[in-house]
Amino acid sequence: MKKTGIVVIALVLIASLCGGFYYVKIRSDANSGENGNLTKVQKLITRNLDENYPKTPRAVVKLYNQFISCYYKEEYTDSELDSLVVQAQKLFDDELVQNNPKDQLKASIVADVKDYDDRSRNISQMNVCDTEDVRFVTDKEKGDSLAYVQASYFIQEKKKYSRTYQMYVLRKDAAGRWKIITYYQIKGKDVDD
Repeated sequence: MKKTGIVVIALVLIASLCGGFYYVKIRSDANSGENGNLTKVQKLITRNLDENYPKTPRAVVKLYNQFISCYYKEEYTDSELDSLVVQAQKLFDDELVQNNPKDQLKASIVADVKDYDDRSRNISQMNVCDTEDVRFVTDKEKGDSLAYVQASYFIQEKKKYSRTYQMYVLRKDAAGRWKIITYYQIKGKDVDD
């Protein structure tokens, strides 16, 4: 009889331990499902830019490059693309958003991605200038704080390689956040392989 009591107590303890581990595992899986198993697209879409906005002009351009990378390299649904565009526009100055409404920007992205696919183009590397290379100026007419950040994109098209250079101009808004006001292509060199 004594042995039966010990066996029952041991089974209850083992069941309790197994139940505890199971509970912890289920809870851990639920939490990792919220953030750990998200695609790159979903991570960008769910990023809270209102509370976690990049602090420097360079960081803004680096984050914008993550959006570019998703547009050209990742799989996404039409609704995820809508969300990506809305989220990317949070990095834009109000003036740029007005000149590039969501639907227009989305159509431009879709057309450009299709062109890249049709031409078998691939952005294989993206770089943003070093912190000390960011140029800060004050607009003499309006008194706005501006920053110029250069980025480069290494592009492969079949066996030809080229590097495209882009200049991003950012303006500090009333909340002290650096927002992209414009960007344009600048001269670079082609390298053939």
